Formats: sequence, structure tokens, C-alpha cells
Amino acid sequence: MSNSILAKDVTLYDLETKFSLQFTQDTQFFPEWQVDLSAITTEEKIFLDTAKGGYINLIRYPSMLEDAVKLTVLSPLLNLSNLLLPPFHMTTETSIYISSSDEDTTIEGRIDILVLKENLWILVIESKRAELSLKVGLAQVLAYMLANPTPQKPCFGLLTNGGSYIFLKLVNKQVPVYGMSRVFDLLNPGNDLYHVLSILKNIKQLALDEVRN
Repeated sequence: MSNSILAKDVTLYDLETKFSLQFTQDTQFFPEWQVDLSAITTEEKIFLDTAKGGYINLIRYPSMLEDAVKLTVLSPLLNLSNLLLPPFHMTTETSIYISSSDEDTTIEGRIDILVLKENLWILVIESKRAELSLKVGLAQVLAYMLANPTPQKPCFGLLTNGGSYIFLKLVNKQVPVYGMSRVFDLLNPGNDLYHVLSILKNIKQLALDEVRN
């Protein structure tokens, strides 16, 4: 009998045992978040400083929900990175369905925000309530990324609770392998949104180059 798991309830252990997912710490696997990053302008920095200020104001109040996260921080990031303009487009609450190779386990769920270029998934964003750790959504985002309809191409993800951000890369060839960036956090000195935007721009350009080739 097939075992069905909701994406929000999936664990890393489930993905490792049922889908052969592997984690790598090889620094050469995920250079896209570290090297050849896109520059951001003074005007963009000012805009991101305002977004950070809005976030700091919101966390003064209890129970900051996902919609507030998206409105305050994710919307500026997606706009400034031009991921909302052609040839990209965004969908929300997209259903996914994946099954293990032996079809013994299936995972079903809905993606918060998905930015696409043709059939290439550029970004999966799972936002969580501000008080929740990123660890809560890590397995869920990876489950979504495993559902990439073009597994021969790298899939990138971004997990955020509004204040913290982590990028992921998944390559699904013989077995699915993923790597992670460091955590960027808005409570750090300066403004880590600068780095987040640079990485988003970098991933966008890589996707466009991949399609052209």
C-alpha cells in the first residue's frame, strides 16, 4: 500500500530513505551563491534598507503571518531582481505531487511562490511565520524541488521566515543531491538583503544563460 505524506509533514529522513536525497558540503557544488555575484545599485540598497526597516517594525508585534512576510520583504526582492517580468512569471499555491522510485511513498503539497522560465524552475519560496526556524521548512522546500519537471537541470530554492534566508541547490541525476548557502539574517549588522538580492540576480542570469544555450 502506498504511503502518502503531506509536504508540510515530510522530514529530511523521509527524503533520504524514500527518495535517496543526499546532502553535500562540497564548496564546488554550489558556487552560485558565492562567486560572480551581480552588483546592486545605491537606489536598490536604499529600497532594501526600507524593507529591512519594515521587517524590524513588524517583529515588534506578535504573530507576523506569511502574507506580511511576502508583502514586506519578498515583494521588494522579487521586484528588484526582475523575476516578476517576462520571460519569467510567478505562480502561487501551486500543487506538487512526487512518488518514490518504488512508488511506495508519495508526497503532496502546495508551493507558496514559484518563479518559472518555460519549464525551468528558478525559485521555490516557502515563507514561514517569523518566530519559526528555517529548519521547519527545509524538508518541505526540498520535497518541492524534487518535483522539478526538468530534473536534468539544477533547481534553486529560497527558504525564508522573513528575517532569515537560505538558498538551496538541487541536482537530480543518478541520485538527487543538494547543497545550501550560509544563512543570511536581518538581525546581523548591516543589511543581508543586499546579499540575498545579489544571489537572486545571479540565479536569474544563470537561468537565462541556460535557456539560451
